[in-house]
Amino acid sequence: MDTEIRRRYVKLQWKTLIILMIGYICYYFLRKNFSAAIPAMEATLGLSKVQLGTFLTLNGIVYGLSRMVNGILSDRYSKRILMSLGLLLSCIINLAICFSPRMNGLLNLLDGEGKATLGLVYLIGSLWILNGYVHGMAYPPIAAMMAHWFQPSELATKQSIWNASHSIGAGLVIALCGWMLSRFGYSAWNLCFIVPAVIAFFGAVLMFFSLKDTPEECGLPSVEALEVNPGVSEGESIKLSPERLRKFISRMVFRNPYIWSISIADFCVYVIRFTILEWGTSFLTQYKGLEIALAASIVAASELIGGVLGTLAAGWATDKLFKSHTLRSSALFTLGATLCFTAFWLIPSDAHWVWSAVAIVAASFFIYGPQALLGVSCSQYATRRASGSANGFCGIFCYGATVISGIGFGFLAGHPGFGWNAVFIVAIVFGFLGSIILGGCWNSPSNGYEKAQRVLSEL
Repeated sequence: MDTEIRRRYVKLQWKTLIILMIGYICYYFLRKNFSAAIPAMEATLGLSKVQLGTFLTLNGIVYGLSRMVNGILSDRYSKRILMSLGLLLSCIINLAICFSPRMNGLLNLLDGEGKATLGLVYLIGSLWILNGYVHGMAYPPIAAMMAHWFQPSELATKQSIWNASHSIGAGLVIALCGWMLSRFGYSAWNLCFIVPAVIAFFGAVLMFFSLKDTPEECGLPSVEALEVNPGVSEGESIKLSPERLRKFISRMVFRNPYIWSISIADFCVYVIRFTILEWGTSFLTQYKGLEIALAASIVAASELIGGVLGTLAAGWATDKLFKSHTLRSSALFTLGATLCFTAFWLIPSDAHWVWSAVAIVAASFFIYGPQALLGVSCSQYATRRASGSANGFCGIFCYGATVISGIGFGFLAGHPGFGWNAVFIVAIVFGFLGSIILGGCWNSPSNGYEKAQRVLSEL
């Protein structure tokens, strides 16, 4: 590859990476706004923790299934269109949630005290579940696009940079919603949906008109041409019939023990991640006794500081220290997150709030390492040809974790015999379990490209 083509290649790689980050930040504006609005919706509409936890659980389950469906679609159809359409639909859904109480009269949604009837509970819940499906149209296409634009030897670092969009998006929207609720009061909870929706609309437009699915669409050679060791992806350029592609995906994803181990470990990782992200403002206000603005600021800091730095550190350590062996760094970071979350739980209730904040930020620093790297692991072990399907399959497990972190923790936190202590204990147990599973894969190969060559030769 000559110098001019390589220069253009690198420029378009960074353009793709930056636009994908902006797009996913906008997705998170329309996903984590609900978590930030939970205390206000609980107080204003009278929604219970179990109801809110049920919304989170069903949203997560549908999201996981959607990631599976759209992962398969992203290996066959336009990734750009899937991502842009999903974000546009999410804008519409969030606006519908914002204005849903205004439909009272047409439907019986509010009682005489202005509290939510079961009709409004079902309406908001159904819309949030639908929002879970359209959000599943984002990550698998992005993971597949990253695998097409970046070579395996740099994928952990580059995808970790992209993965900072999770923390940036969640941190910004939680901070924004916390400020709006503090400034205008809990009755302004609907601003948590309309303002992010307006912002995200422009992200959908940007992705649709600016992205290209593969380098070939830009007139460039495939990413294999950049490989220092081209043999690492030999066979990836071979065209497969639909039937042979189906068999290849079956072998590399559904019958791949490493994909199963990654997926189960990611379930455990997401229990801790969602405990902080979904319930952080709630347990900091209700268990630690902090004001909503301070609680939201701590959760935002855990995302913007802990999450971003942790993601970048994990990607750098994986490529530089562990030679692109994502499962080793994931094991160490999962253990670190679990120990930090344990420290948060054990901090005395009368201690200064700074200590709790430090522990939460540190837990987020470590948990976002495996959160980013296990998606990279799926792309590495399934190879770029099946990366969308592998990440979609893993997504079922990731967001199946909302059965625990959503309705499960909503029940425990609201139960007088259990409370937040039970929530923390369960989350910590899952954290240690995830560390053990990943530690068991310490001596595994760093990717699945050699296996892919064998599979292709047998098809």
